[in-house]
Amino acid sequence: MSLSLEGIGAVLSAEDEYTKVVSVVAGGPAEKAGQLKPGDKIVSVGQGKKGELEDVVGMRLDDVVKLIRGAKHTLVRLEIIPGSSKDSSTRVYDIVRDRVKLEEQDASSKIIEVPMNGKTGRIGVIELPTFYIDFKAAQSGDPDYKSTTRDVRKLLDKLKKQKVDGLVIDLRGNGGGSLQEANELTGLFIDKGPTVVVRNNRGRSERQEDPDSDQLYDGPMVVMIDRLSASASEIFAGAMQDYGRALIVGSQSYGKGTVQSIQPLNHGQLKLTLAKFYRVSGQSTQNRGVIPDIIFPSLYDGRDIGEDTLPDALPWDNIAPASFRPYADFSPYLPELQKKHVYRTRKNADFVYLHEMKDYFEHYENQTKVSLNQEKRQLELQTMR
Repeated sequence: MSLSLEGIGAVLSAEDEYTKVVSVVAGGPAEKAGQLKPGDKIVSVGQGKKGELEDVVGMRLDDVVKLIRGAKHTLVRLEIIPGSSKDSSTRVYDIVRDRVKLEEQDASSKIIEVPMNGKTGRIGVIELPTFYIDFKAAQSGDPDYKSTTRDVRKLLDKLKKQKVDGLVIDLRGNGGGSLQEANELTGLFIDKGPTVVVRNNRGRSERQEDPDSDQLYDGPMVVMIDRLSASASEIFAGAMQDYGRALIVGSQSYGKGTVQSIQPLNHGQLKLTLAKFYRVSGQSTQNRGVIPDIIFPSLYDGRDIGEDTLPDALPWDNIAPASFRPYADFSPYLPELQKKHVYRTRKNADFVYLHEMKDYFEHYENQTKVSLNQEKRQLELQTMR
């Protein structure tokens, strides 16, 4: 939940059955070792000098990440197929884990100009890759400790001075983080009231409230989410939707509505699910996530990503709603907004291309036969390009 972790400092993605290296973090162990390169495919992971290499081909990306991460100063061995290789020959790299600073995960802002009622509108965009807080610095009394809410507060002050006409909070790809920060960030956009309800395994519920009555921003607002927006992102987006403070756009979020605690063991750790959290409307985000008011086509396949794809995931449920005062009700305007959205996307080249690519991939994914005729296969490959 802080802007650092212990691992090798590599950004990974799933490609076919492989875990592929997308990039290495500047100054991280992988970059310092100088071996791992973007495009490399990881096929096995081993712990320590003598640990057996475990085959990770076909394994879920998050499970591979768990094997690669670990305590600093420990060694991990990666068997890889180099991205530059013309065959499937492998190499084994030794990388010593260390603390990796994720400075690119800081909240950041920019202003984009858009046509607005015959004029040029200025829209502030705050990109929020994660919900972070430096617990150690905060607990030690450091007045300058970093956190999501503190950084967003500064960005909002700057955007307000630049007289923006509206605000977009971009939570796409934000997998969550600190529950406390989700609560406090929500408080920047409401004057008072509950932000989330947490219910433990004994059925006892506890409401988290906006910590102060200061509403830092009360202007027009949109929150963007996608299938990778999870946990704390869903708490914030759900609260903004329930309060009528923001229009939610994008695709259905991940659907993680549970609270975990990690217990140390003699040889490892045990992660326990202790509670579930609920929106102030009483709805859980578990399995269902947050459903946007305006749906954008997703870059991700919902059949492969999301809490509902995991084995033994807890079911969706709901509780009695908390007492809160909505700021607005967008429901009367949604049909017209959705209609305008569809009209615009049909004329937007990027959206047209995205829809075509989705249809194209779905077509080939559903194919169960492949021609063995060389000419037909070459023609198919040319079409795919």
